[in-house]
Amino acid sequence: MRVLFPVMLVLLFACKHKPTDDELRQELSGKLSAISTGVSANVSDGIVTLSGDCPDENCKIASESAAKEVKGVKQVVNNIAVTPPAPPPVVTISGDDSLKNALTAVTNDFKTVTTAVNDGVVTLTGEIKRSDLTKLMQRVSALKPKRIENKLQIKK
Repeated sequence: MRVLFPVMLVLLFACKHKPTDDELRQELSGKLSAISTGVSANVSDGIVTLSGDCPDENCKIASESAAKEVKGVKQVVNNIAVTPPAPPPVVTISGDDSLKNALTAVTNDFKTVTTAVNDGVVTLTGEIKRSDLTKLMQRVSALKPKRIENKLQIKK
């Protein structure tokens, strides 16, 4: 006599919860805000698209890595722009300023000569000895002004 035992086969399936796009977006928002306030994420069918601005390449890479670490993310499209900081303000010294400084140095030996500079044009006024005129004019010409206006009175 044979006794048969009914065999019951019970199969249990583990259901994994697949995160929704909204859940992914919320988790990403927290991670990305810790990296940069200028980055945002859009999620569609588990595909994350990053956008916004980062100050450097490290921020961009860190944002992408953070998105890839979130469970349920299938793919990451990184559209983050790297926007470098604005350059420091440029201090410009006009050509007249540098020309004035150079004129002061070359006319130091000529106490009776005064100089003025306007838009690269040097105006010489005052008195000078005839014997010193050539030396002065050579020194001023060496500075390469646009023009030299000689209004000097010549003394013998």
